[in-house]
Amino acid sequence: MQPLRLTLKGFRGIRDGLGLDEITLDLERLADGAELIAIAGPNGSGKSTIMDNLVPYLGLQSRASMPATGGFSYYEHVYLPESLKDLTWAHEGRCYRSQIVIRVSGRRRTEAFLHMLDDGGRWSPVTLEDGTISDGRVETYTRCVESICGSAETFFTSVFAAQGKRQLSTYRNAEIKTLLADLLGQEEIQALGQKAAETARLLKAGLATLRQELAAVDAEDQHLEAARRKLDGAGDRVSAADRAKRSTQSALEAAQTGHARVVVEREQSRATDARRAQLMAERQSNLAGAAQAQSALDVQERAEHQRLERLDQRVANRLQQERSRRQALTQSRRRCLAALAEAGAVRRAERRLPLAQRVQALLGARTLACREQVHQLTQCQGAVRLAEQRAAAIERDAGRAALKAEELARRFGLTGEVPCAGTDLQGRCKLLADAREAQTLIPNAQAQVARLVSEKSEVQRELIDARRRCGALAGAPHALARAEVREAVARERANRLSVVRSKAQACAQAQATLVEIEQELQALGLQASEGAAAETIDERAERQQIAAARKAIEAQRGQQARQTEAALARLDQALATLPPAFDEQQAARAARALGAAKEALAAAERAMLTAVRESQQLEEVSKQSARLGERRESLRARCARVEDELGNWNLFARCMSNDGLIALAIDDAGPALSALANDLLLACYGPRFTVSIRTLLETAKGEQKEGFDIVVHDGDTGDSKSVGMMSGGERTLVELCLTRAIALYLARNTGRRYTTLFTDEADGALDPQRKRMFMAMKREVLRLGGYEREYFISQTPELTAMADAVIDVDALKADACDVDRGVSMA
Repeated sequence: MQPLRLTLKGFRGIRDGLGLDEITLDLERLADGAELIAIAGPNGSGKSTIMDNLVPYLGLQSRASMPATGGFSYYEHVYLPESLKDLTWAHEGRCYRSQIVIRVSGRRRTEAFLHMLDDGGRWSPVTLEDGTISDGRVETYTRCVESICGSAETFFTSVFAAQGKRQLSTYRNAEIKTLLADLLGQEEIQALGQKAAETARLLKAGLATLRQELAAVDAEDQHLEAARRKLDGAGDRVSAADRAKRSTQSALEAAQTGHARVVVEREQSRATDARRAQLMAERQSNLAGAAQAQSALDVQERAEHQRLERLDQRVANRLQQERSRRQALTQSRRRCLAALAEAGAVRRAERRLPLAQRVQALLGARTLACREQVHQLTQCQGAVRLAEQRAAAIERDAGRAALKAEELARRFGLTGEVPCAGTDLQGRCKLLADAREAQTLIPNAQAQVARLVSEKSEVQRELIDARRRCGALAGAPHALARAEVREAVARERANRLSVVRSKAQACAQAQATLVEIEQELQALGLQASEGAAAETIDERAERQQIAAARKAIEAQRGQQARQTEAALARLDQALATLPPAFDEQQAARAARALGAAKEALAAAERAMLTAVRESQQLEEVSKQSARLGERRESLRARCARVEDELGNWNLFARCMSNDGLIALAIDDAGPALSALANDLLLACYGPRFTVSIRTLLETAKGEQKEGFDIVVHDGDTGDSKSVGMMSGGERTLVELCLTRAIALYLARNTGRRYTTLFTDEADGALDPQRKRMFMAMKREVLRLGGYEREYFISQTPELTAMADAVIDVDALKADACDVDRGVSMA
């Protein structure tokens, strides 16, 4: 398998390392016939992502949890809604193209297509001999790739050394046997073993079914035996049931005779029963009429009683209303007297209120005057602060003006001291020119000083005048506070007198109301003294009517009772002359006896039928037991035959399994693999280390068991130990040689040839000298195995420099950026 061209789109490793969404590698151009091709670049630049995608198998082996494709998912390593891996590769003279599309938007989905370039130059889907077509499904793609390049486990164990690859020393017995069986081309033996195991499984399932059927037959036989034991004596039960049936028939005939006699006697007593029923109905009618009349009288009596209760309630309500009215008038009288008790205070308030209002007005005017003085004081204080600020500003300006005048006088005094005065240089002397300029500015500066002195005198006069006014108004705040207190006292007195005077109308109204209350109370007292609380004439008349009505009801009740008693006595005498009634219990007993006889006969018939059926069932059970005996013998014979065949097929499956012929083939291949590994160790690292592969291991008890171990003999120390007990760098050397030995054995003995090897940072644990030996081993493997090239990744610059060609990922990034800039400029 040789990669020709690779395009990756949407992979996180490329984006994070190179900052590109898409990258394309023309490997034919980049390799250019080289044998060792290094993929170089800093850590995290996407080298492993490129290396993992140089093979047609699904997944990224440096990030997979298992060597096969089942331990990896693309979705965590892509970021675009639709990402793509497009690999063109060649194998055994044919050109193939793998296209893997990973969609993560919405529902996650992966599609994988494998095409082959036909003789006409067209790409067509790969079709296997069994009819499998690469239709985009991951399962069919995996089958097509493995049919061309072999299983993924073998490929990644022998040809592709991924970063963090699982070492051979950690493989379990079953795993290493499966791997070596694939290496040795034992697929047909494995297929036969699987078919034999499947046949044994089917025979075992069929045997279980036969045994279940035999168990069911035994259970059914036991059930039939229990039924037969239960049905023993069925003939005797038939005879007993027949005798019981004849006895119950005789009892039924006697019961029918007795029931007919009772029926005749009941028919004869029906006329007497009709007369008795007539008299009883008449008696019930009289009782009902008497009860109805008594009910009517009861209704009338209740109505009169309710009428009397309503009369008593009206009298009581009238008396209660009079008492309530008297109490309300008494309370109103007390309120009026309380209001009249304040009449003197109201008159005094009316006399003193005008004076209090005048005092309040005078004090309010006094308070306003004091407030005006306080306002003037505030203005004067503001004028004082403003004058002080102006005086301070004038002093600062005067100081600066005086300093300026002195400076101008000093500059002007230099006119007599300048050496060039009176000479030809006088017109060109800058110092003399500055002195003359100061002479022209001196009058202006002196005038400004005089003006500031005049302004300061005026401000001083204003400040003195403002301070004098402030002194005159200094007592204004105290006077204002005193005036406000006196005004508040006067306002409170005027308000209190105004409130008291407002009660004058209430006192007048209370005087008028008191007169009316006294008159009404006198009227109520007069009525009480005259006996007004007794019943009125209408009430006494109504009470007399109620008493008369109740007496009339009592008279009607007595007359009705006498009439009812006479009628009932007459009817009872007539009933006594009739003969006694027919005893219905006798008829009921006869009917029950007849029913019991019928039920006994029915039960006897059912028992007879049950006994006959049990006799028939016993005969049928005997026949079924005979048939089951024949079926049991047949099933036992079939089980014996299946058990014999199952033992044969289990033995054949074991012979065809990893522990049978395949184990023998592995034992045969062990020396060849060891020899190849030792040749590589001798050619690259010298005679120190030699390896041997053991498939039989010794247990703690000293017994032999199937297993797998790589034993390394150290020529320097003379020790032999398992590869798992070696140091990290030594174990790396042995593991690499053994892995490449597997690749060489695969190429020589199985006919499965891969023209390209892949190694991702396998030299990390080696020292510098071993790293150089490591590169020599690579070239030796290429020579011995007839490989065309190897792609490898190493973080050691010396090893990268020893490669025949270098693919620099940083250069690829720069080329892609240049292309993007060219496209944008275009």
